Formats: sequence, structure tokens, C-alpha cells
Amino acid sequence: MGLMILLISKMSDLKWLPGDIVIRKKNFVFIFPITTMIILSVALTIILNIISKFFK
Repeated sequence: MGLMILLISKMSDLKWLPGDIVIRKKNFVFIFPITTMIILSVALTIILNIISKFFK
């Protein structure tokens, strides 16, 4: 999932959502995209459930 977020953010203008934790120091940036991960998880769960109903 982390790799997917990196790829999506490089390809589009995806900005960090409210609730994502971003810590910036002098030479260090820590990003913990908790809100983004929750939204992606819910979306993928819904999509996979719809797809699995078609193949049953």
C-alpha cells in the first residue's frame, strides 16, 4: 500500500489529506498517511467485494 501511495502521488497531484501525519525537521521528513490508507482500504474492500460477487 505504501508503494501504491508513492506511485499515485508521483503521477497525480494527490496532496496529503487532513489526518495524515507529516513531521518535517531540518533534514528529515516523516509521513504517516493514516487517513489516506483508511480511505484506500475501504475503497479496495468495496471494489474487491463487488468483483468477488460476479465470480461466485
